Amino acid sequence: MERRALSLGGIFRPGMRGYFIPLVAGVALTISAFLPWVVVDGVVRKGFPDVTGLWIAGLGVLSAVLATLSLITRKNSRHPLFVVGLMALGIMFLVWRVVPRLAGEQALTVSQAIAIVEDAPVASAPTTLVGSGIYVGLVAAAILVGFGLTIVVRRAAQSYVIAEPDDDI
Repeated sequence: MERRALSLGGIFRPGMRGYFIPLVAGVALTISAFLPWVVVDGVVRKGFPDVTGLWIAGLGVLSAVLATLSLITRKNSRHPLFVVGLMALGIMFLVWRVVPRLAGEQALTVSQAIAIVEDAPVASAPTTLVGSGIYVGLVAAAILVGFGLTIVVRRAAQSYVIAEPDDDI
């Protein structure tokens, strides 16, 4: 039995170069946790200190590690990348739909409390914008899911033929 030595030069061989896509997407997903997720009246709120930011950073690192291991060992890891991508996409979609509204409501509550304490008129609702981190995370997670789905497309492309028909019943 011949044993091949693992080398970093082997990762550029044909056949496994496609795993650079989830590697870059995993790095982008990790970076998205440190980018602004919500901007409330010019105040930036990043994703990292929160639990969702930790999950996104962890899933991004996990997908980058899986892609790197696939490049080095030349073994397929599309199924785990698909699951990691689905988890990240679900989290990022919920963050995109929920967090900006909650941040705006929290800022409005704080401004109303300050107005009550200072006996001042209540200010209008603050402007809340979705930050670039959510969009980068959504795109990176969608790329991971798309890459993982290629295993389903390749498996469905194989023909399935029954060797002997069972029509004699």
